[in-house]
Amino acid sequence: MRGRGSPIARVVRSGVGRRRVQTVVIAVATLMAVASAVVAGSLVVATNAPFDHAFAKQNGAHLTAQFDPQKVSGARLEETGRLAGVTASGGPYPVTSIQPVDSQGGHLPSMTLAGRSGPHAEVDDLDLKSGRWAADPGEIVLSASFAGPFLKAGSTLKLSDAADAPVLTVVGFATSVARTAEAWAAPAQVRSLGSKDSPVTSQMLYRFSSAGTKGQLAADRRALTAAVPAGALVATQSYLDTKRAADAGARATVPFLLAFGVLGLAMSVIIIGSVVSGSVGTGLRRIGILKAVGFTPREVVRAYVAQALIPAGVGIVLGVALGNVLALPLLADTEQVYGTASLSVAWWVDVVVPLAALAVVGLAALLPALRAGRLRTVEAIAVGRAPRTGRGQWAHRAMGRLPLPRAVTYGLASPFAHPVRTLALLLAVAFGTVAATFAVGLTQSLNAIGAAADPEERAAVTAISGMPQGEGGGPVPGRGGGEPPPGQQAPQAPSADPAKVAAAVRAQAGTASYYGLSRVRVQVTGLSGALEASLYQGDTSDGRYEMISGRWFTAPGEAVVPTGFLERTGSGVGDTVRVTYRKAPDRKEVRTLRIVGEAFDTSDDGLHLNADMATFTGVAPQTFLIAVKPGVSAAAYAEELAAVVGPLGGEVFANPSSQEENMILLLDAMAVLLTLMLVSVAGLGVLNSVVLDTRERVHDLGVCKAVGMTPRQTLSLVLASVAGIGLVGGLVGLPLGYALHGYVLPVMGRSAGTGLPPSILDVYGTEQLALLALAGVVIAVLGALAPAGWAAKVRTATALRTE
Repeated sequence: MRGRGSPIARVVRSGVGRRRVQTVVIAVATLMAVASAVVAGSLVVATNAPFDHAFAKQNGAHLTAQFDPQKVSGARLEETGRLAGVTASGGPYPVTSIQPVDSQGGHLPSMTLAGRSGPHAEVDDLDLKSGRWAADPGEIVLSASFAGPFLKAGSTLKLSDAADAPVLTVVGFATSVARTAEAWAAPAQVRSLGSKDSPVTSQMLYRFSSAGTKGQLAADRRALTAAVPAGALVATQSYLDTKRAADAGARATVPFLLAFGVLGLAMSVIIIGSVVSGSVGTGLRRIGILKAVGFTPREVVRAYVAQALIPAGVGIVLGVALGNVLALPLLADTEQVYGTASLSVAWWVDVVVPLAALAVVGLAALLPALRAGRLRTVEAIAVGRAPRTGRGQWAHRAMGRLPLPRAVTYGLASPFAHPVRTLALLLAVAFGTVAATFAVGLTQSLNAIGAAADPEERAAVTAISGMPQGEGGGPVPGRGGGEPPPGQQAPQAPSADPAKVAAAVRAQAGTASYYGLSRVRVQVTGLSGALEASLYQGDTSDGRYEMISGRWFTAPGEAVVPTGFLERTGSGVGDTVRVTYRKAPDRKEVRTLRIVGEAFDTSDDGLHLNADMATFTGVAPQTFLIAVKPGVSAAAYAEELAAVVGPLGGEVFANPSSQEENMILLLDAMAVLLTLMLVSVAGLGVLNSVVLDTRERVHDLGVCKAVGMTPRQTLSLVLASVAGIGLVGGLVGLPLGYALHGYVLPVMGRSAGTGLPPSILDVYGTEQLALLALAGVVIAVLGALAPAGWAAKVRTATALRTE
């Protein structure tokens, strides 16, 4: 640019300083676009296989193995870390199972408590999120998923309801990506907490050279089994199960983040192109003068591109900083939802986004700048001094026939004098309406997904009566409170009489409704291996899944299955499947079930089956899922019911909020934040356009004021000039936003391996659509308020003197 004192540099500085509104609009529009891109980009990176990234960072365990210390020594277990194929190992750590009671008397879910002297290790290098590590007796560190307003550092937990039960103080929260445990304490502390029902066992953590498939991990497990005495290996947990659950939720977030990213990119191009084009259009005389004093077409182009790049550069720098600030709390929520290690904005996002933004700004400014470079000197000076007349006169004649005040019809006809600028404004408003419509539908759909989540997680209280026998006679844990901790053998099963537990639930004050549930392992013809079946008893109105198609079962012999089941078996609603249930190794029942419905259920990779408990004989409820009456505390209810069910041999606890609800809140927050940014950018585009129009017509406005136009009429004129564009932009953007919602939501569902029910897809009401159609008018009017106010307040003499 030939130095700071060169003619081009002076022209650029003059243009940037003189056109303050355009400069600010470019800077702020770029800031918003870059900030939203950084937020969206960082979240796309964070949700792109979050488990894999965190697993690698923590050197997570491919296999978590539990051994009986009575059958194998610690030295022998350490030797297993040197087996062929083992690349690293950790342990042995003493582990046991606990089900603590919080200070309010609420029973927390069963946890694996592992004894470790510190968070760091060669395998499963824990991420200590807050507080410190448990070093002294009576201290415990919990998984970060338990952290909340009612459970924080300093909180105390009792290990049972007994008056003399040990009390542990929470001193920190940590994350294990492989979920090898939910709680940690000093090794001596863990050993002291062992009991007959929850014996202390030895945990080993392994990493293998080949562990990418279930088959490879099965081979690794067989090698471990052969290396220790018979019966020493009690249980194992594969990291693939945890990975599958984490990645399924992450994949669903990518489509909507990409949708917002594309909207932001398109709007930034439109706004910046409009601003630079407007500066060229209003600066024709200045361009002619520059050429008259010796500026070449190339120098004119460079000057106008630089006038866009300078404020854009400032906006880019500020946008990167703002994007990082806004992304941090969302990434923190993402950590909690996915249970991953600490996340931060990827360094390359802070590099790629600014470079891409500079390229977009440069291209958006180049086209109108080339137009400026091609203008002839005499033509530019002549047109700049005497703006073209006659353009849009037909619109003034047509609008003048409307039964509206003259100031309003004048404003409605004004946009037709600048068709290119009007088109850019129309597109900005339309994209803003698209973003608003899409965001409203997305948040409603996400809330509907939360309401349609696993019915067991919606239950306020769970009462466990017993553990049924599954495929091969082994105990089958249930998700509704009977699931054993990761890597831990199932605890001693409750043995209460289900009928007595049901009677206690019915008699308990505060019970609104309940149903019985049992889980068994069954085999389905056409599928290899066994899958889990949920068998219901009683009134299942609160336990039903949302239906994608068909209906919920109403009698024995009917089944409801998820999308994954139908895809894997090649069946559909109305078909029959042959199901085998083994009560014991030598006893089985074979039933032919008719599929009557497709359920919205993503658990177990969609390989699940729901049916009436009477379908198979001899199955009793394992758990009772209870809804409490309004105003009844779930924790207090659980404590009172436990006093009755406990002596019978059962267990009762209040259910914590589900991770699904946390995920919904996270996605809602992202949608609202990105939408506000995009709507703000659209409003800036309106602001710039109205400023340009007002400056061009300031002399005309002075004449109108001289012949009697009041400030209120002036305000009406300016606002009417954008209200019509806003209405058209809203009517254009509404169906596009509706269609975007209809496209993105099914893609999100397919990414999660399921179809979506109508209650999630059909979320727009007629009144909402009518209001969203006016979103364009709101965006346009809000963006035009400031220049309209200036036009209304400017004095007549000042307006007549202004060019």
